[in-house]
Amino acid sequence: MLNIAAICLVITALLAYLNHRFVGFPTTIGVMAAALALSLSLVGLDAVGIAHDLRQYEESLLRSIDFSDVLMQGMLSLLLFAGALHVDLSELRAYRWQVGALAIVGTSVSTVLVGFAMWLALPVLGLPLPLMYCLLFGALISPTDPIAVMGILKSAAAPKELELVIAGESLFNDGVGVVIFSLLLGMLASGVTPTVGEGLNLLLHEAGGGLLFGLALGYVAFKLLKSVDSYQVEVLLTLAAVTGGYALASKLHVSGPLAMVVTGLIIGNHGRARAMSDTTRRYLDMFWELVDEILNATLFVLIGMEVLLIAFSFDALLASAVAIGVTLLARLLTVGLPVRALPRAFKLPLGSWTVLTWGGLRGGISVALALSLPTGPARDTVVALTYGVVVFSILAQGLSIGLLTRKMVTHRRSTAAP
Repeated sequence: MLNIAAICLVITALLAYLNHRFVGFPTTIGVMAAALALSLSLVGLDAVGIAHDLRQYEESLLRSIDFSDVLMQGMLSLLLFAGALHVDLSELRAYRWQVGALAIVGTSVSTVLVGFAMWLALPVLGLPLPLMYCLLFGALISPTDPIAVMGILKSAAAPKELELVIAGESLFNDGVGVVIFSLLLGMLASGVTPTVGEGLNLLLHEAGGGLLFGLALGYVAFKLLKSVDSYQVEVLLTLAAVTGGYALASKLHVSGPLAMVVTGLIIGNHGRARAMSDTTRRYLDMFWELVDEILNATLFVLIGMEVLLIAFSFDALLASAVAIGVTLLARLLTVGLPVRALPRAFKLPLGSWTVLTWGGLRGGISVALALSLPTGPARDTVVALTYGVVVFSILAQGLSIGLLTRKMVTHRRSTAAP
């Protein structure tokens, strides 16, 4: 395991260096594009009889890594905590209903829209898929990933309230999407469809339990941090809270992702203000920023390399193109349209609906959930669809969202000028 981690870190570091030195893309997008290009180059070279051993080595390396387990049981808790740590709770509170509506209602409705749309479209494309798998695809592809887009929005001088809503929605809809996916996967495994009451009960236990557990964990961590003044111990306490808390949440069958978001918000706000010295705050921020950057870069490299294990065909590529259109349309209907139609309710700058729609990037969580499905032809189809949407999302949307944001900001300033 140590050798695998070392190889992944070496590849990530080299690709990050090349991107920073010669390309200049945002780190997560750049390393994923480089890893994807490297993997596809090996496929091409292997096709002409060159670099067969290198391709075989990369494939064996990837097969030795359980991507779903590495992300869902390893990286996710750290990434969500690190993301929530820097969200201002007082500012987020002003948009709590907007974030809640987009994260809960938006993700739920998007799951249904994407699921039924793909269920109707796939048979026409020669890839029929059971309705339950289509709904599972809807659940795993609906949550958005804030990681790649947040840096771009900051560099494009996006309005603070827009950044806040995108970050808040993404942090919470990850947890909501995982809960919905788990519910549907349980139905698939048991073959029993729960009643509406049973389904709501399970959702309440998973999501509500995760939120309450996060509150309790955050409070305990806050009290421990307040009782000492040693940045080494305090950083270690936050790391223990995240890793130990996520494991305990899994044992209690409550949502670990939601628990980590709530814990991060408490420590990042109350803990930072009332339980830490300036020295501790500085070291804590540096530590979690580095953890966030390193894990994100490694995650996106793995996503790029994973293309070697995806079974693509012409029908699957065509279906992926349809899936891209369906997910964008669902994002427009569940997020863009409400924000555009109800500007007073959402209190966001004019034109924000375009950035929210196009900036809804999909990432590693979607791929990890797809890979966690039971082995079989249906899983292969869902994985191919998911990978196609994620790659398009990160490369096409991620590289153009900055331009779209700058246009929105420029238009806003020109209309505000006397």
